[in-house]
Amino acid sequence: MAPILEDTARTFKVLVIGGSYGGLSAALNLQDLCRGKSPRCGPAAKEGDAPVERPQFAVDITIVDERDGFYHLIGSPLALASEAYAEKAWVKFEDIPALQAPNIRVLQGSVQSVDPETKTAIVVRGNGSQATDLHYDFLVAAAGLRRAWPVVPQSLRKKQYLFEAGDHIRAATKAKHGVVIVGGGAVGIEMAAELKLVRPELKVTLVHSRDKLLSAEPLPDSVKDESLKLVREANVDVLLSHRLDRAEEITDDVTGADCLRLHFTNGHLMLADQVSLAVSKSVPSTRFLPQNVLDEEGYVKVQASLAFPEPTPNAADHLALGDMIRWSGIKRCGAAMHMGYFAAHNLHQRMQDKSDEFLSLAEIPPMIGLAVGKKAVSYWPGAGVSSGEDVMKAFFGDDLGFTICWNHLGLGGDKITA
Repeated sequence: MAPILEDTARTFKVLVIGGSYGGLSAALNLQDLCRGKSPRCGPAAKEGDAPVERPQFAVDITIVDERDGFYHLIGSPLALASEAYAEKAWVKFEDIPALQAPNIRVLQGSVQSVDPETKTAIVVRGNGSQATDLHYDFLVAAAGLRRAWPVVPQSLRKKQYLFEAGDHIRAATKAKHGVVIVGGGAVGIEMAAELKLVRPELKVTLVHSRDKLLSAEPLPDSVKDESLKLVREANVDVLLSHRLDRAEEITDDVTGADCLRLHFTNGHLMLADQVSLAVSKSVPSTRFLPQNVLDEEGYVKVQASLAFPEPTPNAADHLALGDMIRWSGIKRCGAAMHMGYFAAHNLHQRMQDKSDEFLSLAEIPPMIGLAVGKKAVSYWPGAGVSSGEDVMKAFFGDDLGFTICWNHLGLGGDKITA
C-alpha cells in the first residue's frame, strides 16, 4: 500500500454540502482514494489488471445536511403508501456504518453562505444555534433540489417523518371516494402505481393535463406510451388532457360523507377524498452559493470537471454535482452517484496538484428507469425501450432500489440483501 506523501503532512479539510446520493458518493469515494483503496463507485478492475498504487492523504470530511439521516428519495412513492417501507427508507446518519469513521462527521444543519476566496462557509446547526464559520480546503456542493410535499416528506428528523408519512397513508386508506394524483410525470406515475399496489382496494386516478404521460421529459413517444400501458395494467385510472381547476369541500348526497368535488377546465367533475399534487416545480438548493456561479434558474454552472466556473476564486477547489447543477440529461440518482465518484477522483488529483488529470463529465443523453407497480419501463438510446417484471428486478430489485443504492455506495460496509 502506498505511503502518505511526505510533503502532505497536513490534513485536508473537505466540506460536503448534502448527504444524499451525490454527497455520500463524493465523501466515501474520496475516503477510499485517500486511504489508497479503489473507489467504491469507480470502474471495476478487470481480471489481470495490476493493482493501482494511490497516494494516501490525511483528510477530514464534514457532511452538512438538513435531515438527520439518508432518505432514499427514489422510494418516496412507496414510503408514502407503506408504513413498513417508510421506516426502511430513512436511515439516520448515526446508523450508517460507512460514516462511523473518526475522520468523518455529519452535522445536521444548513449552510447559509460560502465564500470561495477565503474558503469559509457559514453553518447553522439544526437546533437553530448561532451561526459558526467552517473553514475548508475543498468543497463539494451536492444539496440537490427542494421538492414540495407530497413529492418528498418535509420533516427533517426521522421521528417526525414517520408521523408525517403515517398520517398521509392513513388518510389514503380511508378514502372511500378514491385518491387522485395530479401530474403524470415520473413522480406522479410512481405515486399512483405504488399506492394501488399496496392498497389494491382503493380507487386511484392519475390526472395529467397533457395528452401523453412524461410530457415534460425529452423522451421518445414509445417510452411515454409504454408507461401509460403499464399504469393501466396496474389498475390505475388515467385521465389525460385533464387540467385540475379547483377542488371544493362538499358532503356527498349519497353517502353523507365529507369529500372533495374536483372541477377540471374541460368541465369534467369527479369526487375524491384525497388529492396529491405531483406537479410542483423543484428548485435548486443553491441560495448559499455566490450568484456568479448560478444560472438564471439557480443551477450551478459547472465545468466538465464539476468545478465552479471561472473566474470564481479557487474554482478548482469547489465542485458541485447532482440535481443542483446545470447539465444535460434527466435528473437521476445514478447520475448523482457517478458524479460523486468523479468529484472524489478530481479532488484526489487536486491534492496531488494534478489538475490536468481531472476526469471530465460527458454529455448525458436522456434515459430513465421508471417503476410502475410490479413492472418497470427503462430507456436509454443504446438499448431502446424495455419493460416488464424483469426490468423491475434489474433496476429496482425488491425494494425500489434501496438495496441497490445502499450497496453501490457501500453504506453498510459488507453487502446486504433486500
